[in-house]
Amino acid sequence: MSTARLGARLLRTRWFVRAPIGLFRVRLGFLFAGRLLLLEHLGRKSGRPRYVVLETVARPTPETVIVASGFGPNAQWYRNLRAHPACRVSIGFRHRVPAAARTLTPGEAEPVLAEYRRSHPAAYKELSGVIEQATGIGIAEVPLLELTLDH
Repeated sequence: MSTARLGARLLRTRWFVRAPIGLFRVRLGFLFAGRLLLLEHLGRKSGRPRYVVLETVARPTPETVIVASGFGPNAQWYRNLRAHPACRVSIGFRHRVPAAARTLTPGEAEPVLAEYRRSHPAAYKELSGVIEQATGIGIAEVPLLELTLDH
């Protein structure tokens, strides 16, 4: 089984993708060195809190984090944030910080992905394969969101 196929399969496995949530809840998110964050958002229909762990694509400032919707525009967390952009972010030693989400325009997203590709070529290659295997779309078509954390 190829690495991309295995990665895509793991990303569809609920227990695997939800496993880090418990570490963030007990304030051990710093173990991920800022590479992962816990996003708390509201369900667009239920209004109930929802949680997802995401990899950071970029961290332009200490108050700004950029994440990718690896499953494209149909990912539930992405759709929830489009409906309710107010959220909470746990990253590093910061826990449940209020934040606001904004989808980057294609013009804003392109240089972010180019920098990620340059800075993390192996991760970019693997991530590209996993995203394409899981969704059938290329990494350049994946929506990027900017999360602006309150001070």
